[in-house]
Amino acid sequence: MVKEVAIEPKSPAAAGRKVRALLLADRIDTSGLERTDVLSITPLTFRAGHDGLVTIFRYGVVVLFGLSVLEEDEVLQRLHQRIVRPVTLREEETATVEIAPDRDEQILPGGPIQVKAITPEHMVVIADALAKSVVLARDEREVSSVLEVVEPFARQLAERGRAAGGRRAILKHIGNALLVQHRVSGRVAVGEKPDAVWERPDLERLYARLEDEYELNERAEALSRKLAVISETAKVLTDMIDTSRSLRLELIIVVLILFEIVLTTYQMLAR
Repeated sequence: MVKEVAIEPKSPAAAGRKVRALLLADRIDTSGLERTDVLSITPLTFRAGHDGLVTIFRYGVVVLFGLSVLEEDEVLQRLHQRIVRPVTLREEETATVEIAPDRDEQILPGGPIQVKAITPEHMVVIADALAKSVVLARDEREVSSVLEVVEPFARQLAERGRAAGGRRAILKHIGNALLVQHRVSGRVAVGEKPDAVWERPDLERLYARLEDEYELNERAEALSRKLAVISETAKVLTDMIDTSRSLRLELIIVVLILFEIVLTTYQMLAR
């Protein structure tokens, strides 16, 4: 739910304001952050600094709107104790928001996001798109790193008929694949619209343009296809381990049978 509060710039320079989205961790604990200046509950949005806003997403992203560098550092320091499993490489997405009351809300090619008014609903919609973009960027990087390892592994299977490194290497590939699937799958529903759009249908066009600008749906679909490849690879590697284990068990059984035959023959000859 978003409160109906207009956010007017306090100076001419504030008419073009920077928005910065940062991926800090796998999760941010927002419990106990109730404040008197909260503008939105889902996602949590509140005032910060001289004339700015902060939006926190539980899946590890914070969006800073209209804050100076010192004010951003202060907000990040306060959130430090609330982040769970911080990322080693922070993904970042920045944009500029300008007020253009006499124009349609749009995103200029390579330019700022133009809105008719800066309201909490506008900021939540923009923050949602930027947050999804940085999450997708991290997921794309992790999936690509797994695919880079899987490709030479698959090439070895095709050329030599076996994989170098043995069972331990196969288990490592399976672990990496499952870890990426666990992190990416269900992390954030890219296809879902923010609640502000349902409450304000007039913002649907703005959100659609943000989706197109950051290619959210296309990137999510490409990520799903890559995850399908990783899932199939993990299944193939698991089948390889099962086959190898079955062959090993069969060999042990054959050796035991031969040992039993030899022992029985020896006993018969001894008698």
